[in-house]
Amino acid sequence: MAIKQVNRIYSDFDLSFAANPVTGDVAKKYDVNAVKQSLKTLVLTRFYERPFQPKLGSPIYALLFENIDVITANRLQLELEILINKYEPRVRAQDIEVIPEYDANAFTVNITFYVFGIEGPFNFSTILRRSR
Repeated sequence: MAIKQVNRIYSDFDLSFAANPVTGDVAKKYDVNAVKQSLKTLVLTRFYERPFQPKLGSPIYALLFENIDVITANRLQLELEILINKYEPRVRAQDIEVIPEYDANAFTVNITFYVFGIEGPFNFSTILRRSR
């Protein structure tokens, strides 16, 4: 009987730090889920937040205090594209869509991307809202 070996390309700790029910260790995320978690972390990281990496961060928090309009949405889109291309080498962003939500005072971000070594386009969505 042949044992099927699962080849995983990317893996990372699950940031919820939930325990694996079988081993009791910290659970892991694999492949696309690991990359999505990395994208979310990258987008939500502020400058000077990571020790010894002061330039790693996203400029989106400064833009969230601007007016909620199409111009700010376009600037956010450009900054996210630069951020992903610079700091996430596993991803090739196909489309980044930033939609202003006027009533909610927020932006909805939809990122369609390809992960190198894995087939298909994938989607990541989040809502960017300023906090005090």
